[in-house]
Amino acid sequence: MAEKQLMTKEEKSWILYDVANSAFVLIMVTAIMPIYFKDVAAQGMPNAVSTAHWGFANSAAALVLALLAPMLGTLADYRDRKKRFFLFFLSIGLLFTLALSFITAGQWVLCLVLFVCARIGWAGANIFYDAFLVDVTTRNRMDYISAQGYALGYIGSVIPFIIVIALILMAGIDDGLPVKQVQLGFVIVALWWIILSIPAIKNVKQVHFLPVPESPLISSFQRLASTFRNIRKHKQPFLFLIAYFFYIDGVGTIISMSTAYGRDLGFDITLLIVVLLFIQIVAFPCTLIYGRLSKRFTTKSLLMTGIMIYCLVTVLAFALPWISDIQMKTALFWFIAFLVASSMGGLQGLSRSCFGKLIPVEKSAEFFGFYNVFGKFAAITGPFLMGLIARLTGETRWGILSILVLFIAGAYFLNKVELEEK
Repeated sequence: MAEKQLMTKEEKSWILYDVANSAFVLIMVTAIMPIYFKDVAAQGMPNAVSTAHWGFANSAAALVLALLAPMLGTLADYRDRKKRFFLFFLSIGLLFTLALSFITAGQWVLCLVLFVCARIGWAGANIFYDAFLVDVTTRNRMDYISAQGYALGYIGSVIPFIIVIALILMAGIDDGLPVKQVQLGFVIVALWWIILSIPAIKNVKQVHFLPVPESPLISSFQRLASTFRNIRKHKQPFLFLIAYFFYIDGVGTIISMSTAYGRDLGFDITLLIVVLLFIQIVAFPCTLIYGRLSKRFTTKSLLMTGIMIYCLVTVLAFALPWISDIQMKTALFWFIAFLVASSMGGLQGLSRSCFGKLIPVEKSAEFFGFYNVFGKFAAITGPFLMGLIARLTGETRWGILSILVLFIAGAYFLNKVELEEK
């Protein structure tokens, strides 16, 4: 079987970058940064308002990448361009992550601006990282290698997370988050990110490419126009992207807004941190299981299973505020965390590899540009809708209902995709 083969140097280096950039997701997007923004940078701001601003910032970062991704992807398909774009956005992400270590109390506007720039750098680098999947492995190993990336990313990111949490707990959180320790934590994220990126920078190379034309920019616009004109020839990839847009919107919203939502429900910082650590650890074996199950079950059926689990997550999260008994509420919160961990990596990893198998390899960056457009626009709508409803109603729970609709729509369109299953 494919997974029993020894991994190549390129596959290992590519997977290791998932470990590198996952620390940014866990600490800067999901765990510490949202709490730091609400409790320090936006100190004194009403909960619903600060949650809304956090949602708008996540949407703004996604919007910028969504607008740039198709053109960037098209340009990167030319010889030796993919690595250059990858390095550029990696540098942007690292620079602004370090800049966030200087944010102090009350600087909520500057905090959001720097966060948006850091997230643009992280997401931009991931466009080209994802597109390298077709360069580092074969078609029949894509599900396995992609799942390995997400799985090891989850467990690997626990290491810097534990270091940062240890710094915070040693300083004490009785009076709120210790500013200096959190700022040092942001520096640790940047160092972890760049050090573990070195193998990918050295060993991952662009194998599939198009020859460089005399006018790359003009040719890129022409290729984009041609792709849209001939969209019927690529019906299955674009139909998959529609499904992906909806269900990954729900997944992304839960990931980026869960900590802020938990804070609004009254859960203390310690509980939220421990739960997030639990999710990362549980997601590791569960993602590997999805990768192995892809050898026995169809990719579509596994994706459908993950979507249904997230539908349940949404309904239970919506019900949380109505539970008055604190022990029952906490127990349900833990159960929701387990469900999130069970399918988070499976949905992400199999979506990436499924799309990789649907597209022409020589245009991988262009098509993964579209993949990221749909993913980024999805990342705009979910947090924005949740933030908007939070502002209008004064309560964040009502935004949960919209997430359920997104999962249902994703399942509907995914059912229409025709995949060549093994």
